[in-house]
Amino acid sequence: MTTLISTQALHLEANDGLLFQDLSFTLKLGDRIGLIGHNGSGKSTLLGLLGGTREASAGTIQYARACRLQHVEQHLPAALAELTLYQALLAPVLDQPELHWRVDSLLDELGIDAATAQVPVKSLSGGQHTRLLLGRALLQEPNLLLLDEPSNHLDLPSLLWLEQFLSTWRGAFILVSHDQRLLDNVARKSWILRDQRLYAFDLACGPALLALAEADAVAQARRAAEQKEIDRLAASSQRLAIWGRTYDNEDLARKAKTMQKRVDKLKDEQSFVSRGAPWRLSLRGKALAADRLLVLEDLAVRPAPSAPVLFRAEQLWLKPGDKVALLGANGSGKSSLLRACWADIVAQTAGPGWRYHAGANIGYYDQSLRQLADDADLPDALYPFASLSEAARSEVARRQALIAAGFPYSRHGQKVATLSGGERARLLFLGLSLASYHLLLLDEPTNHLDLQGKRELAQALRDFDGACLLVSHDRDLIEQSCNRFWVVHEGRLEQWLDADSAYRRLLAVGEADAPAVPAAPAPTRVEPAASDAERQLARLCELEQLLDEDSRRKPKHQKPASQLQWREEMARLNVLLGMYD
Repeated sequence: MTTLISTQALHLEANDGLLFQDLSFTLKLGDRIGLIGHNGSGKSTLLGLLGGTREASAGTIQYARACRLQHVEQHLPAALAELTLYQALLAPVLDQPELHWRVDSLLDELGIDAATAQVPVKSLSGGQHTRLLLGRALLQEPNLLLLDEPSNHLDLPSLLWLEQFLSTWRGAFILVSHDQRLLDNVARKSWILRDQRLYAFDLACGPALLALAEADAVAQARRAAEQKEIDRLAASSQRLAIWGRTYDNEDLARKAKTMQKRVDKLKDEQSFVSRGAPWRLSLRGKALAADRLLVLEDLAVRPAPSAPVLFRAEQLWLKPGDKVALLGANGSGKSSLLRACWADIVAQTAGPGWRYHAGANIGYYDQSLRQLADDADLPDALYPFASLSEAARSEVARRQALIAAGFPYSRHGQKVATLSGGERARLLFLGLSLASYHLLLLDEPTNHLDLQGKRELAQALRDFDGACLLVSHDRDLIEQSCNRFWVVHEGRLEQWLDADSAYRRLLAVGEADAPAVPAAPAPTRVEPAASDAERQLARLCELEQLLDEDSRRKPKHQKPASQLQWREEMARLNVLLGMYD
């Protein structure tokens, strides 16, 4: 297969020290690579090197003549903000009239209608920005795309569009993303940047991470055995040296020196073991002895006090221990709901249409990360959270927590305003972990988390004794940590039975058919005609038998998609027969 790019011994020094060293790899036509790593490991920098916007400190990058590369960065150029989407798409080929027809055809390929094409870029959603960036790159007819976190800030429909686009893309790509579901579905190879090195696997993301973990375990066992031998030889060398001095025996002294050289060589050749993640995410909470923590009675959700109503939330509640996912398209008002609730909580009141338990300690993760005072140093920024927990009130405790989270003592005087987005997110999570909450309101908490951080957050929420209301588009996080699902749909907040039903509602899949049944409120009973009732009851029995037979099969032989359709049809029949409870 044709080689597009080959590198030898790439080495890069950054402001904070060595970013990576001795990176050597080849990239071939048709390669579909997921680039994975902790925040700050150098993923975007490596794409910049390959794309020609950065220069390596040492090493070489060679491009084949056949390589037609386009770098799709995270953010649109500021100069495009005032243009319409169509003008921004046309800009790369403005002086090539023969290619203008391609812009019109790309609009259809990108799923952009004529009205949206005339919208100013500054007014577009994150998903539309991603499509515009891809469109500008595709105009150059590349055979290699470098994609830097294109899934950031996308809602579920946009994520699925991106997944479909990459699945059908015929060229090669390197995809930087922290969405494991996306990586597993579109990438065939994985490159993992860690410890200033690159680990390459001919596996999708999930299997590659498992393979790396197994390699780590083998390396740790090997290093432990090597250390045992080093300790044995060092003890023998020391003993011989003492005897040589005590008995003035040059032969013993010589043997001691020879043995020490052997020890030094073994130390130099000792197996490398990863330092691991720079920090670990954790949350502490407690369950409040109460029937309801939060009740939405008839809440009108607006982005601002005088703005139009985005949706209404009626007769929904959140109990101790509940983990509720709040789902909806971008701009539907999910974050507005959390912001409105938090503003009332800070003011120690509840506005019209909702109420919360007066004895509940409630925490909030703001996706804009503005809860942390810009002019505060790091220990002071944590104090509002630490003050809720007696054990974390002291400055010593806060400094120890900062060091454990990867902020060395030398940085404790640094102002919050100087932190990167990822560092601010880490500091905010650290604050939430110092306190002990009954309820957490989490607004897009994964935006600045890497893959390991997302897995740790899912585990932390599963283990969290309190309750949470989570706004997120991360499918793995939602499915692994939530047990209830609220969906913003057609101006109302509805509760749905499970994640799959909620996704289908959100994506408006199968709207020509009868919709799936929401969990609340209970629908009005409808009395069918006798003949209809008999037919519907027969069909219900048939579906129950199909579901039972398929559930008895081994998991690998089951049909989850069919099971979902059968359950939805059974739910509709239950409604028609007046049997829905």
